[in-house]
Amino acid sequence: MSSYDIQFWSIRKKARRRRPYEVRWVVNGRECSRSFITKPLAESFRSELMKAARDGEPFDETSGLPVRKANDARWLEHACSYVDMKWPKAAAKSRISMAEALTTATMALFEPRRGRPDDEVLRRALYGWAFNSGRRGTAMPAEVREALVWANAASMRLSALRSTATVRRLLDALAVKLDGKPAAATTTYRKRAVVYNALGYAVELEILPANPIDRVQWKAPEVASTVDRRVVANPEQVRRLLAAVRQHARTGRRLVAFFACMYFAGLRPSEALDLRRDNCYLPKRGWGRIDLTTTDPSAGTAWTDDGRARERRGLKRRGRNEVRPVPIPPELVRHLRHHIEWYGTASDGRLFRTSTGGTVPNSHYSKLWQHARAAALTPTETASPLAGRPYDLRHAAASLWLNAGVVTTEVARRLGHSVAVLLQVYANCIDGQGEAANKRIEAALSDQG
Repeated sequence: MSSYDIQFWSIRKKARRRRPYEVRWVVNGRECSRSFITKPLAESFRSELMKAARDGEPFDETSGLPVRKANDARWLEHACSYVDMKWPKAAAKSRISMAEALTTATMALFEPRRGRPDDEVLRRALYGWAFNSGRRGTAMPAEVREALVWANAASMRLSALRSTATVRRLLDALAVKLDGKPAAATTTYRKRAVVYNALGYAVELEILPANPIDRVQWKAPEVASTVDRRVVANPEQVRRLLAAVRQHARTGRRLVAFFACMYFAGLRPSEALDLRRDNCYLPKRGWGRIDLTTTDPSAGTAWTDDGRARERRGLKRRGRNEVRPVPIPPELVRHLRHHIEWYGTASDGRLFRTSTGGTVPNSHYSKLWQHARAAALTPTETASPLAGRPYDLRHAAASLWLNAGVVTTEVARRLGHSVAVLLQVYANCIDGQGEAANKRIEAALSDQG
């Protein structure tokens, strides 16, 4: 139903709200409202409504918007609504991915308009405020506020995406970096997935009849499905690296067992950082066990609900209280027992922490690892991708177990992956086994001769 009976009230400011400026109006006796980050945004929206009423446009009684506008929201407005819908249940890392993808998309969906702010300011305003539900209503620099006012007015309407040329331009923007060079395939794939879901939400809200991306024959770059086998270290190389870590003054000694957990137990860095004494069964002899229950990935204070730089949560792709038991060999048991004997635990039971009890920053252990590579590896190995990142220790663990003949279901369970992902990503040969394989092939060829 639509109506021409429209009344407008003054803009109201509501303190301590994420969007404090509220536009209020009445359609055929039904009160309607819409809240905004800044007063200029609210005034701009109110002016559009009043102009529609003066032009004699009917208003939809359900949405409260002019019939034309009700079915044609601006991209930026819709993208913010999508973020708000996803935000409460999204992990901090997922929130960051959403903001990155939607910022790239929004930069490609502006109409030509005078007074365009600098692109760097626009990206900062979109990423840091518009697409951050927890920060949107907070104080912001004047240039950010002005950029958002401009962006709201210049953002294309969703109806513009009925043009396949516009959709193709959007998708092409997702596939390049700021310098114009091709983006990594994984980045393009991730950003496209976010934008596709955002447009799917518009279909769900009946703003669009179908997802416009489906109408364009555009293929994202192929994503590498397997780990580069050159990064996979063998046991001798890993032990050299751990010895080099131990030699790196006091800091290195505190993190030897941390790196060992990634190799001997296949843990993710975020899982190892949140490992606690209660999670560990460490007998004096034989195999032990780690019962993983939580992970503590780094995200940044702006993206977590509690303002911590890290977000402690359940295991990746697992239920909230699900446990992943991982048997650990005697060598890792000794590493952990030695670590606890020398350094104890934090007050909350964490094994790995800084000398002051804080969480070990990603940059800290990554820098330490580079020092260890330079000290432990040969010049040829150092110049190669071999164990280039701490995470590559997990790849090495998976490859070692698979090549040792451990059944794929057990390897996948220990790593916290599906069998399909395991076989697609982690089934690589250990560095140093190629020569043995060549000898077997050579022997087979000789037998045939």
